[in-house]
Amino acid sequence: METDCTRDEVPANGGIAPLPAGTRLLHIGPHKTGTTSIQGALFAAKDAMAAHGVDFPATSRHPMSAALAVCERPGMMGNDRPTERHWETLVGQVAATGRRTSVTSSEFFADAPDDDTIRRIVEDLGGERVHVLVTLRPLARIMPSQWQQYVQNGLRMGYESWLEHMLRKPPYEKPNPSFWRRHRHDRLVERWVRAVGADRVTVVVVDDRDRGGLMRTFEALLGLPGNLLQEVPDTANRSLTLAETEMLRNLNVEFRGNELPEELYSQLIRYGAVMHMKNACAPGPDDVKISTPQWAVEAAAGIGAEMAATIAATGVRVLGDPAILSAVPKPPARTGAEPRIAPEVAAQALYGALAAAAAAPVRNTAPVKSRTVHQTSSMELVKVLGHRCLKKLRRR
Repeated sequence: METDCTRDEVPANGGIAPLPAGTRLLHIGPHKTGTTSIQGALFAAKDAMAAHGVDFPATSRHPMSAALAVCERPGMMGNDRPTERHWETLVGQVAATGRRTSVTSSEFFADAPDDDTIRRIVEDLGGERVHVLVTLRPLARIMPSQWQQYVQNGLRMGYESWLEHMLRKPPYEKPNPSFWRRHRHDRLVERWVRAVGADRVTVVVVDDRDRGGLMRTFEALLGLPGNLLQEVPDTANRSLTLAETEMLRNLNVEFRGNELPEELYSQLIRYGAVMHMKNACAPGPDDVKISTPQWAVEAAAGIGAEMAATIAATGVRVLGDPAILSAVPKPPARTGAEPRIAPEVAAQALYGALAAAAAAPVRNTAPVKSRTVHQTSSMELVKVLGHRCLKKLRRR
């Protein structure tokens, strides 16, 4: 039996008062703050949530295309550009929830380029009924994850050089201008406060030591029973090891240097080699993780302290301990291990590219220079091999 949009005003689930009935909760991330985990849990529990008066209107775990479209973002390298139709579809799905409470989540809303776009998002999704939720983690934990994600989208710069550009070389916009748009968290909060007011923004500081803490916070805000939201394993979202990231980064250098079409990167590398490698290979205890140098950790903690103070001054509700944002973690013990790619990992990545080429041949949209085999990049050879394999299969 479905319940109407009612909530007890008595705080539950750790003393967090639920949002008013009929709220349209908009989770804007930003990236690398537990977004994939909570999106998977919300989507898996959408039927159970509906029985408690809470709707998850999107038809997929993450309405990324809709958020990219309204924020006028091009999307991932080599992917089709999202259109206004994607945004209109999501708006219609949210409107169809009527008076019921709903929750929509995409970290790409944090990429909204200006105040006018933010106001449009809020107005289209329900105006005064919209409550904005921002999840935050310390910069020192975000930076390695965000760097390897940029590498998965074609970045060629090494980690320490990237840190230098982000932290020491003003205006800190190259090579990834989106980073501080997302992760100067105090300014992110201020932009959304200008659109909805401080009383309709909640900031959640994620404590990585409490694995289920974010789930419990969402349950409390939405008035859901405890433990209804559960983490859904997602190997495709795991972070790459240092060796895996460096392998991909060097491949990006070859890819860009040989001017291959971006569509090839999307289909064969991101959704072929990398996706298959993630699904087939789990990092072991001997795999070297991406490690942030101490100078960068301390710089990030200093910025975190500034951001926490500014966020507090906005008057928004803050759940969790803001001191986490400025804590300086202890440097990891040096193991002396070299980042090496295991042969089976490289084989799985190569197989993923071959399988993608055989399943969906890529339309080569750009001319490629005439070269000998020895002058041709490995990924182009993979493409040619994939086409030949496909032709042989069709003949048979």
